[in-house]
Amino acid sequence: MSNQRLNHIHTPHSLDRREFLRTGIAAAAALVPAGSLFPLAGCEATSGASRAFPCGATRRMEATGPVREVRLVAEAGEVEMGPFGVYRTWLYNGQFPGPEIRVREGERLRVNLENRLPEATTIHWHGVPVPNPMDGVPGITQTPVQPGESFVYDYVADPSGSYLYHSHVGLQLDRGLLGSLVIEERTPHVEYDREYTVVLDDFLPGEPQPQSGGMMGGMMGGRRRGGMMPVAHGGPEYAAFLVNGRPPADPAVFEVTRGERVRLRLLNLGSATTFRVAIAGHPMTVTHTDGRPVRPVQVDALLIGMGERYDVVVHANHPGIWTVAAASVEGGTASARAVLRYTGTTRATPADGEVPSGLRGGRLLSLADLVSMEAAGTPERAPDRTFDLTLSGGMMSSAWIINGQAYPDAEPFAIREGERVRVRMTNMSMAIHPMHLHGHFFRVGEALKDTVLVPPHMGRVTFEFCADNPGDWFFHCHNLYHMESGMARVFRYA
Repeated sequence: MSNQRLNHIHTPHSLDRREFLRTGIAAAAALVPAGSLFPLAGCEATSGASRAFPCGATRRMEATGPVREVRLVAEAGEVEMGPFGVYRTWLYNGQFPGPEIRVREGERLRVNLENRLPEATTIHWHGVPVPNPMDGVPGITQTPVQPGESFVYDYVADPSGSYLYHSHVGLQLDRGLLGSLVIEERTPHVEYDREYTVVLDDFLPGEPQPQSGGMMGGMMGGRRRGGMMPVAHGGPEYAAFLVNGRPPADPAVFEVTRGERVRLRLLNLGSATTFRVAIAGHPMTVTHTDGRPVRPVQVDALLIGMGERYDVVVHANHPGIWTVAAASVEGGTASARAVLRYTGTTRATPADGEVPSGLRGGRLLSLADLVSMEAAGTPERAPDRTFDLTLSGGMMSSAWIINGQAYPDAEPFAIREGERVRVRMTNMSMAIHPMHLHGHFFRVGEALKDTVLVPPHMGRVTFEFCADNPGDWFFHCHNLYHMESGMARVFRYA
């Protein structure tokens, strides 16, 4: 691996807005029917029997390095958003996205959260199997941090991977309280020369409001407060989709040199948008899902739901300037856009009308492509406990429910330490549900993940996990508006 490898979240260079818009790519999402963007509807992803499940995946190592001290201040601030002007919202340390936290595997991470907001808040370390009191879920793992107060999150950064951090109170995530967390490997599973973190997000210039009336009621009833129109995913209609906080008219630029192997950490920190991601002129080699290493697989595009992460390596062997695009699977709002630009390229923008071919076709990553590279642990055995879950809601009602119950008025799922737990989900609704389990990795098919997309229209997904991290753990849809409307439960260790 090159000693010149660069690690950072990108600070964008400016491109001429009129030139970028003139290419016509801002409307590319409309070129791809929603059905072709999400071809997994009706499929079933089940736990395979060919590999033993690595129980103990959430075990924590002892701290092996220095303590990394980080200060995060949650407060109101202003963000410049290109053609959308300047708007006031809530931020960490005055930045959007919040500052990237980068730590070495095995180091102790100590984060002091200072709350300067007018309401309570917390921080959740999405995907990291932290000790239960550090998980940041109000009313479950901690008392929320009140205005003017502070809270210290303290845990060993383990295992390595690409993770997220965000508020877990109300709709605060959709106001901008979010950021990336990278735990660097002691021994990298992949060779690369340069690295970028790519944060995908959905941009709402007004204050987010709870959705009511269900999808059909919202579609027929006109606009709601703040100019938000509920759409098929059960959330607001967004003004734009962003890459590293930049809109399509003022895109982030990723500089590369011919011959480099470029690692991209793709993170979906959106509140209600599943994206299809592709890069013009370049396939992607997927190396990690949700921070866990997988057998490398080359694809033209991938779907990434809210809370999911994919690490990919792009071989810079096609000089020029190229579009990096993330289109919503529901269509509508123009795609998120960034630019991949080779050193020495004289052209200022991608070619007119350039749309990555992976948005229209090509090989799309599937769950079957994801095979864990991690060693197996305990031998394969039948699950000790099975939960059959029906995900539904969102038609004429504002509630999104699991087995007919809406959180918090829902019974917890009781489990015991040491059990192997199987969860079988069936999606009876019209919406995609990215289901996320706190405090654990689970096996879905041949991969380890912590968030998985459940397709709409009778889509089925089964996963298994080992109950090896005692506590009360939140399990929920990572569409923020579904979660807030009841699509959540708690796995409670007896």
